[in-house]
Amino acid sequence: MPLPRLRLTPDASHGPLDGAWWPRCDALELELPALVGCLDPGVGTVTRATVGTAVWPDAPRRVTASGHVIEVDLTDDAAGTHAITVDCGTVGRWELLVVPPDEPSAAASLLLTAAADPGNPWPAARLLELAESGADGQSAWESEGGAGPR
Repeated sequence: MPLPRLRLTPDASHGPLDGAWWPRCDALELELPALVGCLDPGVGTVTRATVGTAVWPDAPRRVTASGHVIEVDLTDDAAGTHAITVDCGTVGRWELLVVPPDEPSAAASLLLTAAADPGNPWPAARLLELAESGADGQSAWESEGGAGPR
């Protein structure tokens, strides 16, 4: 059974991220419709997505998904480099860590879990830094104020 490609926080009280998404490639026009299709219909219609140009350099400005057009905003903000912000009808905004498509499955699974943990205190860039450095997640979590991963 393949690993899930999207993991969301289970409740409304969480840290800087609402979960994580692990796209299969870096073609936003192919991946965004898949992401939208994985979201619960109860979140409303996705109307806009904001992505970092460092991860999505060739992102189109509009993507059609689920029968409607999604506006795509590009940002050069370093904090948004490995994140996607998805604006939805009834829930507002979802901020998701974008796990690099070529990330090994074990590391991707850990990143998906950490980003969706309601107690996660880290933004997307910090989670990826920890994963890339091979840092001891438990020690870093506790030293930066978290209660420790579940």
